[in-house]
Amino acid sequence: MSTQLQSQTDLKGAITWDLSVDSTVCRAHQHAAGARKRGELQKEPPGGVFTEPRDHGLGRSRGGFTTKLHLAVEQGQKLMSIVLTAGQRGDSPQFEPVLKRVRVPRAGPGRPRVRPDRVRADKAYASRANLA
Repeated sequence: MSTQLQSQTDLKGAITWDLSVDSTVCRAHQHAAGARKRGELQKEPPGGVFTEPRDHGLGRSRGGFTTKLHLAVEQGQKLMSIVLTAGQRGDSPQFEPVLKRVRVPRAGPGRPRVRPDRVRADKAYASRANLA
């Protein structure tokens, strides 16, 4: 949802500030790794690189190449924020980054709203750091 649309929706009182945080895994196509038929033309060694950079959204997990979407949505099912990570990344460490991206500008003067009233998440997000 665009920030202008979020601002207008908030002004009408149509955003329920009880957020739910969860993730979903998107499986990449088998050719997503970029392997070439002629191995000598490949930039990385056959079999791939095992130290994937942290900012890549494509990762190796038990299901193959996957991307994980971490979402915060309000109870009316409006998207409030999204974080994209590699598929092997855990849910719990992404809890804080997802919430930090919630930012709804005010239609009038004032600072943007960034804090929900309540946050719901499943046990994948349970950790001492997230309970504070």
